[in-house]
Amino acid sequence: PSTPAGLYHGMIHPLLPVALRGALWYQGESNAGRAAEYQALFPALITHWRAHFGQGDFPFYWVQLANYKAGPPNDLSWPLLREAQGRALALPATGQAVAIDIGDPDDIHPRNKQEVGRRLALLAMVRTYGFTGDDSGPVFAGATRERSALRVRFEHAWTGLIARDKPLQSFEVAGDDRVFYPATAAIEGDTLLVRAPEVRAPVAVRYAWRSAPEANLTNGAGLPAAPFRSDTW
Repeated sequence: PSTPAGLYHGMIHPLLPVALRGALWYQGESNAGRAAEYQALFPALITHWRAHFGQGDFPFYWVQLANYKAGPPNDLSWPLLREAQGRALALPATGQAVAIDIGDPDDIHPRNKQEVGRRLALLAMVRTYGFTGDDSGPVFAGATRERSALRVRFEHAWTGLIARDKPLQSFEVAGDDRVFYPATAAIEGDTLLVRAPEVRAPVAVRYAWRSAPEANLTNGAGLPAAPFRSDTW
């Protein structure tokens, strides 16, 4: 199974040219640590499948890696892999189900498959079959400085922003020194105001930027915000 292209030639190519309505994908754990490579490989896989099935840009929806304690606390291989997955949204007819809140930090194969399936189904229902409703949690859209805080904006936040069960967790901000400190985040309409007392002039914000963060930011539909960072450090 680890031979290059072995899984494709053994399990996908024999199906050609079968008709299909779309694809659901859940993979990436074994690529953690090689996010830059995955950033190229994953869109290439989607484009390759579409070309060989010969049915145009059929829908391709995937699950972003769930929360899991991989490596030491400051290991960023999993957040970077999640970011690489999200970059594939630049391709047409794609969607991402976020699972940062329903994994098991101690089990790389979390058992809550039902909610994973429900979130994938929402993407298919809304984007492929024409149903109406929310199919995504908040997605980072930008951050601007307001005195000693950063104002964070989102897409998919028209139903509001919600801190589930407790004050918002897992936010960090940094100044020009690129040193991140834990931050508090206050909901103001469909935006957040994020600040840390140690950072008087913040220039960057991160959310859930760890392997197994405590992530409790959702929209009104209860769908979780995707982990994000405003920097490229």
